[in-house]
Amino acid sequence: MSEDPTTWLPRRLADAYVDSLVELDPVLGTYLGVAASADALPDFSPAGEGAVADLKRRTLARLAEAEKLPGADADIERRCARLLRERLTAELAVHDAGEPLRAVSNMFSPLHSVRDVFTVAPTGTDEDWAAIARRLRAAPAALEGYRASLAEGLARSLHAGPRQVATVIGQLDEWIGDDDGGTSWFTGFVADGPEALRGELDAAALTATDALVALRAWLRDVYAPAVEGGPEVVGRERYARWARYWNGTDLDLEEAYAYGWSEFHRLHAEMTAEAAKILPGATPWEALKHLDTAGETVDIADVREWLQSLMDRAIETLDGTHFELAEPVRRVESMIAPAGSAAAPYYTSPSLDFSRPGRTWLPTLGETKFPVYDLVSTWYHEGVPGHHLQLAQWVYVADRLSRYQTTVGGVSANLEGWALYAERLMDELGLLENAEQRIGYLDCQMMRAVRVIIDIGMHLELAIPDDSPFHPGETWTPELAHEFFGRHSGRPADFVASELVRYLGMPGQAIGYKLGERAWLTGREAARAAHGDAFDAKKWHMAALSQGSLGLDDLVDELSAL
Repeated sequence: MSEDPTTWLPRRLADAYVDSLVELDPVLGTYLGVAASADALPDFSPAGEGAVADLKRRTLARLAEAEKLPGADADIERRCARLLRERLTAELAVHDAGEPLRAVSNMFSPLHSVRDVFTVAPTGTDEDWAAIARRLRAAPAALEGYRASLAEGLARSLHAGPRQVATVIGQLDEWIGDDDGGTSWFTGFVADGPEALRGELDAAALTATDALVALRAWLRDVYAPAVEGGPEVVGRERYARWARYWNGTDLDLEEAYAYGWSEFHRLHAEMTAEAAKILPGATPWEALKHLDTAGETVDIADVREWLQSLMDRAIETLDGTHFELAEPVRRVESMIAPAGSAAAPYYTSPSLDFSRPGRTWLPTLGETKFPVYDLVSTWYHEGVPGHHLQLAQWVYVADRLSRYQTTVGGVSANLEGWALYAERLMDELGLLENAEQRIGYLDCQMMRAVRVIIDIGMHLELAIPDDSPFHPGETWTPELAHEFFGRHSGRPADFVASELVRYLGMPGQAIGYKLGERAWLTGREAARAAHGDAFDAKKWHMAALSQGSLGLDDLVDELSAL
């Protein structure tokens, strides 16, 4: 007799939701390590997006009943229920506003899902490669569904910004290769496949590449002209909706904007003091520019191994002192990101069985040397003790919570806030070895403060404060945001430009780093105050990392109580 779903408590319901979602989204299935997902791609058409939304609505209705059952008020069930309700409600608000019908972005879109899933697909056996060939042949239908959604958006006057479209067309140019027979990304990917499947893989890669060519032509010839001159920013109503989606809370946006400015001024003073140790009399950004040529660098031939060594050393230093790491969590791999990625480094979680480890990814953007000041804190953020320790620990405790809390239900501001907290922790522990590494850390922190200022400022078209050192009293625009970011960052111009496109295409996401960090720090200090001299940092860190996902609405309360 099958189990009666009306008896499921929230955690069991949440995991059943994950199972059903994987059936609709095989890309998610691959990230989770579900073998049955290996040869398929989602339906990105309006009907496919609607099917996912219907699943969310059914799950919310069943959750209301699950919360009435005996045992549903236990803390472990209560936290799962609150997360599931908050996440599904926020996701439905985004769907119902038609956002999937204008999902064009340089990082976060169905198009990127179609390519990026291959970078985490198993490749150890001939059958793995046969599944890859089948998935490549599924690309035309998936991308046609995506095109149909964008076309529906045009018909309903739901447009992406022109800058997003131009950037994605440029990414497609790189993925496809030149018109004179250059190797496409898919063709290059299957080159490592077994010779026994060479013909099948090459033909499937060509099929997938042809689908990219068709989508590029439509974006260039139909979509781009239709959105030319359209708005790049989203306005307060859309921004508030997306801020809830990315942060798990309804923010006071003016308060957050003011907090961004306060952090800007604090960090500017710290950076100025650190710059004097490197180049007396220089501004922070003059000192960083000096380090680009005179500081320590890592050659492209060595950078992957160097980053791996950095994470391995961090694990050895932190395990047993500030963390207690299970053996599977101690494994993380450094990778070079595929060509045509956005400029920002990123992390991918391990599969649920840890057969695929957590991985950090470095986009090289044509660079051949990488300043150490820009790598150290970034890899503390992406790898250890940042994203990897949190997300791998979530996977490790998935059976104690629910797979939903530890995988699908991740709240961006929780994740990014922890990773920024992790950068700060390494500074607090004295593990930044010199002024070069410390000004790099401060530059990373400054970038996150600048994000809060310009992301909220330009999308809401707020005024720049009268006491600002930059265009006081003027109204934020994307052009002013680009100039402000460029003036207050040690990163290359290409990175700054890519980041601005990212903020315009993912409103409300970039602010979660600083706001999430603030929540983690607030929770830690409340726990420290409650325990006094008995506060145990290692115990607190492991308890905090074993709670699974929480939105910022709940994060401070739960951290404070540990």
